[in-house]
Amino acid sequence: MSDPTETPVQRESRRKIRQGTVVSDKMDKTVMVKIDQVYSHPTYKKIIRRSSKFAAHDEANEAHIGDTVRIMETRPLSKSKRWRVIEIVERAK
Repeated sequence: MSDPTETPVQRESRRKIRQGTVVSDKMDKTVMVKIDQVYSHPTYKKIIRRSSKFAAHDEANEAHIGDTVRIMETRPLSKSKRWRVIEIVERAK
């Protein structure tokens, strides 16, 4: 349970924040964001690349394909949307 003395800003700071690239903007108020993870295998030291795609809420339809965006975890907005776009870090060229 949450602490009653906790402010809304402290509550928001606990939410996960990720940065990724928009791969689809065809839906209304929704973008698909691809997040790449690069890490070294613990035993074999080979570089492993993994990626995940998240559906993120974009209220103003501002993000477009190729943009780098920052997304924040939020309450479930639909069957697949659990993230929302906070800011557009870099526009596609």
